[in-house]
Amino acid sequence: MSDINSDLGLFNELVEVLLNEEKKHPVADRIEANALYDSIDLSLNDGAMVDQEFKQVLKDVLISTPKTATKLFFNQLFGGRQSKAVLGDLLAVMLNNSMYTYKVAGPQVGIEQEIIRQSCELIGYGSQSNGTFPTGGSMSNYMALVMARDAKDPLCKTEGISKPLVVYTSKESHYSNAKNVSFAGIGRNNIRYIQADSRGQMIPSKLEEQIIEDLSNGFIPTYVNATAGTTVLGAFDPIDEIADITEKYKVWLHVDGAYCGSVIFSDEYKHLVNGISRSDSFSYNAHKMIGTPMTCSVILVKDKKHLHDSFSNDADYLYQTDGDDFNLGKTSFQCGRRNDALKFWTLWKSVGTNGLQGIVDQQFNLADVAREYVRNNSDYTLYSFDDSISICFNYKNIDPTALCTALYEHQITVVGFGSFNEDTFIRLVTINATNTKQDILNFFKVLEDFVEKNPVLSTTMVESNS
Repeated sequence: MSDINSDLGLFNELVEVLLNEEKKHPVADRIEANALYDSIDLSLNDGAMVDQEFKQVLKDVLISTPKTATKLFFNQLFGGRQSKAVLGDLLAVMLNNSMYTYKVAGPQVGIEQEIIRQSCELIGYGSQSNGTFPTGGSMSNYMALVMARDAKDPLCKTEGISKPLVVYTSKESHYSNAKNVSFAGIGRNNIRYIQADSRGQMIPSKLEEQIIEDLSNGFIPTYVNATAGTTVLGAFDPIDEIADITEKYKVWLHVDGAYCGSVIFSDEYKHLVNGISRSDSFSYNAHKMIGTPMTCSVILVKDKKHLHDSFSNDADYLYQTDGDDFNLGKTSFQCGRRNDALKFWTLWKSVGTNGLQGIVDQQFNLADVAREYVRNNSDYTLYSFDDSISICFNYKNIDPTALCTALYEHQITVVGFGSFNEDTFIRLVTINATNTKQDILNFFKVLEDFVEKNPVLSTTMVESNS
């Protein structure tokens, strides 16, 4: 058995291999799924492995894994690498605390609570607010839904749901909403999808019409999910107008800012979530716009009593010292919980709130560069809008699904596609704040060069769309 010092030495060696590989080959060589187990030795055996063989297998895995931090990765709603946040994540691994009690987490509790306190101040929540770190945006939405359910039907926690609860969300909202109503016992048939306008934003008048209709039919409006950054177009629902309606009908308002809720750090772009202080809960993912390693999700609640009412449960074997404010397991969905706050704190502490603002603003700056390039080039068609870091476009009427797949399979660049209404398009996401203007322009050059070098593919695509 090797000791920790030698394994840390191996880690440093492997990291150097990875960083060099990222420079030389920004897009990993693709292994066909049906050839994976023949390409890399992933088997688990009875006997120990020789150190040199073990090292080689680890190198093979690193080299073959998709590289999400490079200048040619634009596929997901995360990307890049903020080094101070990586440092915090590595320290969290070494410390290996669980965040349910102060007894085992100590100062890490204060680190998590400081992030939550500062975040609540940024969005205008009052002194009764609090929050926690869930496993991701889907779990944040679920926790908000559970709190809304319990607030509207308090007996459901002991007797089960006894009222005909209904929830509302935009047609462009995250797919987790459909799963969550099922998990919460409300049922998929009781979710109402509200029409979005031509820019992908929920239409408040349609929301109110649906609430009125449900009330007339004996249903109980319980929860509205607004979105700050829809998955495809990156659109922001009009929170202020939606809040007018939720306050009028006494419905819980949650703002799902998993993708773009981090605009709260930007003086220039926080207007995109005007009205956020009127919400009952709000969530954002620091592993998206802020650039921390995955996962790092935050949910904030205007009145912390809802966290306690929905998620607290006594456990004498666990909560043996200190008060509830320091035993974070009393207000989280999980019991054992990884320390996801430290990596966010090391970044925030090192660069300051102004530094986080710079990270967010850079993504919008890069998006402006991309949109300007598309708008000024007649070979492109733009499908998205300003004030978004999702740039949706097509090139020379080439089938976007085929083009994105070909770019990936030939290890050129990694970018995805999406759909809105009747249109399907390439979706370029400028969420990697370590990119520069030149990196964005280089993406288009790489795409154009690839199409030019594959005229048969291009022609076939054009003809198939004609």
